[in-house]
Amino acid sequence: MPANFKKLSLALVALTLLLGLSACNTVQGFGRDVEKVGEEIQEGAD
Repeated sequence: MPANFKKLSLALVALTLLLGLSACNTVQGFGRDVEKVGEEIQEGAD
């Protein structure tokens, strides 16, 4: 395999992992926001 192909493959794997990790954080934050809104709705209903 050419060295350039190995470097490109490594860069693509690193970018994929980075995007995957940031997506997890985004989904986690979204889940917390939805949970907070749900709690506020429950408190308003009481």
